[in-house]
This record gives sequence, structure tokens and C-alpha cells, in this order.
Amino acid sequence: MKLALIRQRYAQDGGAERFVARAIEALRGESFALTLVTREWTQGQGFAVLSCDPFYLGRTWRDWSFARCVCRRLAEKRFDLVQSHERVSCCDVYRAGDGVHREWLVQLARARGSLGRLGLRLNPYHRYTMRAERRLFESPQLKAVICNSRMVRDEILGYFRIDTGKLHVIYSGVDVSAYHPDLKRHRAEVRARYGIPEQVPLFLFVGSGFERKGVATLVEAMALLPQDAHALIVGRDKHIARFVQRANRLGLDKRILFLGRQADVKPFYGAADALVLPTLYDPFPNVALEAMAAGLPLVTSHKSGAAELLVEGKNGFVCDALDRVALAGHMAALCEPQTASRMGGAARELGQSLSDEKMKQRMMALYHDLVGTVQSSTSVSA
Repeated sequence: MKLALIRQRYAQDGGAERFVARAIEALRGESFALTLVTREWTQGQGFAVLSCDPFYLGRTWRDWSFARCVCRRLAEKRFDLVQSHERVSCCDVYRAGDGVHREWLVQLARARGSLGRLGLRLNPYHRYTMRAERRLFESPQLKAVICNSRMVRDEILGYFRIDTGKLHVIYSGVDVSAYHPDLKRHRAEVRARYGIPEQVPLFLFVGSGFERKGVATLVEAMALLPQDAHALIVGRDKHIARFVQRANRLGLDKRILFLGRQADVKPFYGAADALVLPTLYDPFPNVALEAMAAGLPLVTSHKSGAAELLVEGKNGFVCDALDRVALAGHMAALCEPQTASRMGGAARELGQSLSDEKMKQRMMALYHDLVGTVQSSTSVSA
């Protein structure tokens, strides 16, 4: 069975890229011949690589030129299934890991002023992406869409003309042996490294792209919490200085530490009492799964796909991404050690139910169904 996977670039800390890596691992040894179609892939073995790296300037040209190259190269070869993690219209299966761009712009506009909203409407990249998205979802070649949350499935149905039967909700998986409450063995060492007393409440944020992931709201909520509450911000952002200055102006320079990108986030899960991710829009953040599997309760927003799995007050809390008062209230509840511990135990149970193995089983079932359909239609036409 010949399967092509399309992903433009691999970044070690990218959630979509981690899903591709997991999918490759899951499919290896399952009688699949894998080909990765990409501009650049820096890790992995056991698959062929089909390079598509045309020249470009700017992100609009980047995405357009890659999509054009991919469709040309695929037309020259034969695959049983083509699965894309990019918005290209020549695929059989699309994993909507980035959600719906139109909905992301709706949520982003809420956090922007009038000039910012005008800029979103005039931006050529957003216009191109929305056109590419419509061509993809309404393509007659498209056989299945893998949605990583019910939220994304419902958004696709609301924006595009597509058969409901093509939409399959398959949650991402997590390595429940690597992300485990045993990571609390790192608690004392990590806290000592950053001068955080072991008994104080410590909130963790993990993610890149701070505007999208809600760091500004998190900083403002921290100003409303008791003076002993601390937060660690792990991740990268090209405008990180703005968020640091915002925290400093609120007198939080000793209580919020911006740590940048970390090669291994597992020790930070072990050190924290809860994960806070008040994201403007996130189809389903992998860090939410990792944190819950590690025994951390989750505080997130209504526009996070992870929110649909939470039971309020049992394993997490949900609020509007821009509501700093509600966010602070949820975080304050988790400043109580017994509450955080109880909810962390329930979060671990949820995390265990979403293992890599279960994701693999659902993916394999979908692939076999799709290939069986293709083979049947080929036999009929022959």
C-alpha cells in the first residue's frame, strides 16, 4: 500500500510535525510504503522523500509554490492514498490540524483594534489561504478529512459544501509512558533552578506564537492572583519582548519567567501544578494532552479543541480567551494544593484514554477503509 504524506517543513517543536512523526512511526511495519513530500525534513528514517522546494519570497508565494509543486510531482507518480497536512487540493485525505483559517481570523479579529482588523481583511496571505482552503474542502478528489476535534468538524461543516461522511474525528495521541505523573520527580530541581519555592502554586504555559496562544491574557490574570503564585512561559515568539515588558509593567517580573524554547518540556510538566492555555484558537493543542497525561489539570478556552473533553471542575476549567477575570478565578481555584492534585488525577485518566496506540488503531482503520474503497472502485472500472 503506497501512502504519500505531505508536510511542507518539519520543526521539532511543532505540534503538526509531531503528529506526522507519530503517524510515520505508527504506519511503519504495517505493509505501507511511505513517501514524505516536503521542502525540508530533518529527522526520521524508514520512508522515501519526494522533494518539493521551489523558490519563493514571502509566505503567500511559499505556500502557493509548494502546493503547485506537490500536485505536479504527484501527477507523475502513483499512490494508493495521498494524505496532506497542508492546504493542497490534490490529496485524498487531509488532516485539518490547523483548523479552519476563516474561523481563526474571526477569533483573531476579536483581539485586534479597528486598524488591525482592516489589516487582516487586506492581507494577501489570508485571502490566498481562504481560497486554498475552499478548493481543498470542496475538491471532488477529497475522500476524507481527519479532524482533531469535534469543534473543527463543526466549523468545516459550517463554512464549506462537504459531505458529512467525509469528516472523521480522530484525536491526537500521546505517549502515556513518557508523559506520566512520575515526572514530578523533577519538581524540586526545576523549581530550585528558577528560584521558585517548592510549596507555591506554579502555572505552566507551553507554546509558540504568544498572541494566538493567549499569553497576554495569562499575564493579566496573574496580576489578579495571590502574590505567591508563579508562572513559567515555555516557547518562542518573535515579539517576546513585548510580553516581557507587559509583565514587568504589572510588577510580575519575579513571578512570571519567560524561558524561551526548551528542548525537553517534560521536566516543566513535573514542576508545575497546572497547564494554562487561554488560546484564541487552537484545533487541539498537543501540549494539553501531554500535560493531562502527566497529571496536570488544564485551564483553556472555549476555542481550544481540548475544551470539549474537559469536565468543568473535575479535570480542568474553560473560559473565554479574553476574559482575564474568569481565567484568574480558575487559576485561583488551582492555587489550593488539594484541588490541583485531585483534578490532576482525573486529568491523567483522560490522558491515558488518548494514547498513541489508540490513535494508531483509528488511523489504520480509516486507511484500510479508504484503500478498500479505492481498490473496489478500480476493480469496477476495470
